Amino acid sequence: MSELYNISSSPHIRAKDTSAKIMLYVIIALLPASIFGVYNFGLRALLLIAVCIATCVASEWIFEKIVHKKSTITDFSAVLTGLLLALNLPYTLPIWQAVLGSVFAIVIVKMLFGGLGQNFMNPALGARCFLLVSFASTMTSFTYDGVTGATPLALMRNGESVDTMKMFLGTTAGTIGETSVIALLIGAVFLILMGVIDLRIPGSYLITFVVFLLIFSGKGFDVNYIAAQLCGGGLMLGAFFMATDYVTSPITPSGKIIYGILLGILTGLFRLFGANAEGVSFAIILGNLLVPIIEKHTIPKAFGVKKEGKKHE
Repeated sequence: MSELYNISSSPHIRAKDTSAKIMLYVIIALLPASIFGVYNFGLRALLLIAVCIATCVASEWIFEKIVHKKSTITDFSAVLTGLLLALNLPYTLPIWQAVLGSVFAIVIVKMLFGGLGQNFMNPALGARCFLLVSFASTMTSFTYDGVTGATPLALMRNGESVDTMKMFLGTTAGTIGETSVIALLIGAVFLILMGVIDLRIPGSYLITFVVFLLIFSGKGFDVNYIAAQLCGGGLMLGAFFMATDYVTSPITPSGKIIYGILLGILTGLFRLFGANAEGVSFAIILGNLLVPIIEKHTIPKAFGVKKEGKKHE
C-alpha cells in the first residue's frame, strides 16, 4: 500500500519537475537581477547576497538537526529564500541585520510551521517586513553613486520628477534586486517559457494596479506617471517572483486572478494613501493570509455535489 500512496504536504507536484528543479529555475531567473544588482551597487551587494543565502541554508540545517528531522537543504528552497531576501534589502544594510532577517525567514516563518509547503506567508517577504518594522532607518536608507537619497517612488510622492528610463534600466537608488525592470522581465520570461509560472497572477496584479492608478491617483492617463509606478519599487520583483510562490498563492485558475486583483488593489491603497511610498511586500503578505478563503470559494465542486444552501424541490 505504501508504494501506491505518497502522503505529503503541499506543494503537490503533478508533473515531471521536482520541487528542487522548480526552485533552481527561479534561482536562475533571478540571476540577471542579481548580477545587475552587484554591478549597480558593488561588491557590498554581493556580500549581502552571500550572507543571506548562507544564513538561510545554515538555519534550516541547524533547525532540522535540533528537531531530528531529515535535512531538506538540497531542495534549494532555503537558497531561494536567502536570495529573494537579499534582493529585497538595501546594499548598505548592516550584516548582522541581514543575518537576523535570514534566521527569522527560515526558523520563524518557514520551519516552525512545518517547513516547505506549510508556511502561511512568503518567508523572504515576512523577513523583509520584520526588518522594516524593527530597523526602519537602515531599511529605508538608500545610497546610489555615493549619495544617500530618496528612491524614485519617494520622489514622486513628494511631487518631484523622475527619469523613467533610468528606472527601467535600473540605474537608480533602491534595493539590490528591484531597480532593473529589464533584468527582472528577462527572468520572468524564462519562468514563463519553462512553465514555472503563468500570467494569471502577475497579469491581473499589474492590470488592476494600473486601473487603480487611473481612478484614484488624480493624474489621469499620465503615461509617464503610470510607467514610473510600474518600474518603481518592488512591484515587478513581487509580481513575478513572490506573488507567484506555489505555497502561498492560490492553485485554482479563478483564484489566481482574484488573488492578483486583490494584490493590485492593496498595492494601490498602500502607495497612494499609505504612509510609505512602497507597499508591495505588505500587499503580498496580506494576500497570502487570504489565500485559504480565496481557495475555499474557487475550488470547483465535484460532479453531483450540490452547493450548500440549495435544496431539491
